[in-house]
Amino acid sequence: MMKGGRQYVDLNRDKGTLVIKERVDREELCGKTTPCSFSFDVILENPIQLYRVTVEIVDINDNSPSFPKADIHFNIIESVASGSRFTLLSANDPDVGMNNIQKYALKPSDYFKLEIQNQPDGGAFIDMVLQKPLDREREESHTLVLVASDGGEPHRSGTVRIHITVLDANDNAPVCSQSVYKADVRENSPAGTLVTTVQAHDADSGINGDVTYSLAHVTKDENQLFIVNLKTGEIKVKGQLDFEKIKSHQLNVQAHDQGGLANTCKVIIQIIDENDNVPTIEMMSFSNSVPEDSPPETTVAVFNVDDEDSDGNGMVKCSLNSDVPFKIESSLSGYYTFVTEDFLDRESISEYNLTITVSDQGSPPLSSHKHINVKVSDVNDCPPKFDQSQYSKMLPENNSPGFSVFTLSASDADWGQNSRVSYFLEEKEVNGVAVSSLVSVNSESGVVQAVRSFDYEQIKWFEFNITARDAGSPPLSSVATVKILIQDQNDNPPQVLYPVQTGGSLVAEMVPRSADVGYLVTKVVAVDVDSGQNAWLSYKLQRATDRPLFEVGLQNGEIRTIRQVTDKDAVKQRLSVTVEDNGQPSRSATVIVNVAVADSFPEVMSEFTDFTQDKEYNDNLTFYLVLALAVVSFLFITCLVVIISVKIYRWRQSRVLYHSNLPVIPYYPPRYSDTLGTGTLQHVYNYEVCRTTDSRKSDMKFMPPMSDSLVSVDGADADDPRVEKDMSGNFSQMSTLVSVKKL
Repeated sequence: MMKGGRQYVDLNRDKGTLVIKERVDREELCGKTTPCSFSFDVILENPIQLYRVTVEIVDINDNSPSFPKADIHFNIIESVASGSRFTLLSANDPDVGMNNIQKYALKPSDYFKLEIQNQPDGGAFIDMVLQKPLDREREESHTLVLVASDGGEPHRSGTVRIHITVLDANDNAPVCSQSVYKADVRENSPAGTLVTTVQAHDADSGINGDVTYSLAHVTKDENQLFIVNLKTGEIKVKGQLDFEKIKSHQLNVQAHDQGGLANTCKVIIQIIDENDNVPTIEMMSFSNSVPEDSPPETTVAVFNVDDEDSDGNGMVKCSLNSDVPFKIESSLSGYYTFVTEDFLDRESISEYNLTITVSDQGSPPLSSHKHINVKVSDVNDCPPKFDQSQYSKMLPENNSPGFSVFTLSASDADWGQNSRVSYFLEEKEVNGVAVSSLVSVNSESGVVQAVRSFDYEQIKWFEFNITARDAGSPPLSSVATVKILIQDQNDNPPQVLYPVQTGGSLVAEMVPRSADVGYLVTKVVAVDVDSGQNAWLSYKLQRATDRPLFEVGLQNGEIRTIRQVTDKDAVKQRLSVTVEDNGQPSRSATVIVNVAVADSFPEVMSEFTDFTQDKEYNDNLTFYLVLALAVVSFLFITCLVVIISVKIYRWRQSRVLYHSNLPVIPYYPPRYSDTLGTGTLQHVYNYEVCRTTDSRKSDMKFMPPMSDSLVSVDGADADDPRVEKDMSGNFSQMSTLVSVKKL
């Protein structure tokens, strides 16, 4: 495939070789442009592959240098000074490189020499410089030959004859107002369009001051495109300008007077491109069905775009209709690929009607369109999306369990089961406590509820994550972070730290009677565990008298005197201070401050003896003391009566035993051994320990063995006074009798 109307190369399809179809003229194809090449595209099928082939044309020396004119005539006044310059027409050689013009020679060179100024565009300005003065009387005319030679093999050259006529004195040459003129003209401008005007002035008068204009050093094509007015210097369009062929032109305008003096100025004309070519679209390859799970950058189509304009007018932009997951990428120059930009979703859109629009950047822009239809097939590729990635909500403290904080919402662009969203709370610990014990989320509706009541003084904020998951296979999910801020409520009354309130003792502040106004009595210190304005405290004193003696600071709680103490002021002063916070509604606490107005401590004690306890407290204490005393007295009397009764009973029994003639069988308490020595113990002793309530005054009496005093058959010892004395002594003790067996 080749662009343009001519095809220089043909493809031999059998051998796969490229052959020259017609003669290639480098000068006709490229002019002075180097390197010279042309390109064409080769497309291979099965599979489709695209290659670009560029062929470079190598120049040969097939053109000789040539001058625009065969003869050049100059009229030079004899008074012209040495060093004066006369511009000559440069030769033109269509060849390039070494095959182009390499040198100029002027023959003969008795009066004149050549000075050549090479230009960046490859051209040259040739000036013929006068070396010594002319003398018309000696020689009225001169004939010179200018030779232009190239550097090719074989060498080629061109010549021009220069005829010089020596005139009488004309000592001022025309001077151009600008050495370089720049102008812009649009392509396709009609003939006669003014491009610019060249102006030159000659200081001479009369015929020697008349200036005429002509084009010099111009090519054949430029001479056909532009014309200069001989008298006015106006440069106008003569032929058809085409930006796609030549983008700029450089003209040399020569201004000369009638005396033969001349000056040359340069005119650079830039051709402005017109947007006169519509871009074209040619579809090279196309697939109308794309799987939904195709990765991005999957190629759908390959197409070619061409615009014959240049620069901005030739720069094309390919675009698609909006809101489609496709894009256009550039591959080779002029070729574009139509690819997927993202994963497709058949549940959302099952097919796409796409319009490829190709427009250039001209003014006005030209464009063309191509309509294609792409069908899509299905997967679960859209995760749920929250309205925002982070949520921050306020929750007032002291809320009830189950309180609905707010509702999360996530949307899924899929359809059916793939769009069914469930919400889950991600388990984590907040201050050592599982977050599930603080909040819960409804899996269906996304409602976030408080599991328990919150206390701002214990926890001020916490964060947790909620996952939204669809029912696709495999399931897709997204996570949102939720921050709960506990809002403080005025739920705590102020707490008084000082003075400390006690139930059983009285604390009083003492104020001397000589105290001055503003005397600091004490300071009430209170705190509020709430925060913000709920913790701002104010102090107020409840006035109990018409002439108050004290006042309390509203902010600092300091109690001070507001006047001098008088004799009429009571010694005992009971102040009630209310501490109130700034919450809505406000909470308060009351503290009683006892103040003694006295100069000495004994005076304070005498006044406060009847004020040490609360009346109700004293009444209750008296009742309990009387009750306790009555109970103790009853128990004591009961015990005393029992002991006396027991003593009397034993005494009467012992008297009966002593006066009886019957044999007495001794009674041994349990675990006592017999007195005859038949037991395991040979000796038996009986002890009586008598102890009073005061152990330091206790008595202990040793008793002889009962076998000696009680066991008597004949009653010989019945009248022993010692025994009777001992018996009576035992009953006289107001104590408890304890018998102890000693081994």
